[in-house]
Amino acid sequence: MRTFKWITIRDERQFRAFTGLSQKEFDRLLTEFTKALESAQQQRYNKNHPLQRQRKPGGGRKGALPTPELKLFFILFYLKTYPTFDVLGGLFDLSSAKAQENIVKLLPVLKHAEKNLRVLPHRHFKPTPDNSKNTDKKQKIIIDATERPCSRPTHARKQKHYYSGKKRQHTLKNTVIADGTKGIPVLGPTAPGSRHDYALLKEELNPDQPGLSSVEVSVDLGYQGIKDHYPNFNKICIPHKKPRKSKKNPNPTLTPKQKKENRALSRTRVAVEHLIGDLKIFHSLTIKFRNHIQTMADQVVLLVAGLCNLRNDYVVQ
Repeated sequence: MRTFKWITIRDERQFRAFTGLSQKEFDRLLTEFTKALESAQQQRYNKNHPLQRQRKPGGGRKGALPTPELKLFFILFYLKTYPTFDVLGGLFDLSSAKAQENIVKLLPVLKHAEKNLRVLPHRHFKPTPDNSKNTDKKQKIIIDATERPCSRPTHARKQKHYYSGKKRQHTLKNTVIADGTKGIPVLGPTAPGSRHDYALLKEELNPDQPGLSSVEVSVDLGYQGIKDHYPNFNKICIPHKKPRKSKKNPNPTLTPKQKKENRALSRTRVAVEHLIGDLKIFHSLTIKFRNHIQTMADQVVLLVAGLCNLRNDYVVQ
């Protein structure tokens, strides 16, 4: 049993429901979070100290979130349940403005802690150095994209820019690159939902990047044309597409061999689908994202991906 303010958590199931982590994972993250918090306070003090008199870090009146443990629970509770700032402030004895202020301050601290634990994903894919030198050893990756709902922008042009025809609502999109294991090594930058999955990949991955000759890629049918744009990949696995219906072929179908190859590819690609499902455990990626700060939307999905890597005990190389 653990108590945060007047919230009493009785068992492991409740703890996961509040934070998305087990108590063991929480304690592991708390160690690095405390160090990152002390470092942030010291940097803020050093920056302002020559200009004006200030209290030393840790001095002065204690706020509504006095301990690092409570601060970490506060930010994880926000990412897991995604309440409004009014509700969040009411639960932690804060005004809605102070609740938002604490979220903005603690998100970079959590990012620093995840980086120190080596669970924070990279933003762009780079072939591993060993594979770049040794062409006999192949690096296998799986590429997919994920969308999450966001509030409709007030500006008319932005409304069209963020509208996803696939989801029929306004969304944000990220490219996810997995290596077939239980973690997310690469998470692309956040983009408007109207962008096509393949268009995002072409922006994020340079076809002339060295080392691609030792990389094998698995994608879905949303990446048609990848073989033409990325000829340097060692191998590209993409499902066979069912032929169009025509007068000459009134009942189009795939051959048994093509169906077998598609099933084999699906068994490989299911790894990235499971990882995207892990991301959606956190309600900040499933409930309509209400904050209009662009950098915050990208920061939230990156931190959630890091928490998923922590849950899966995955170390980003």
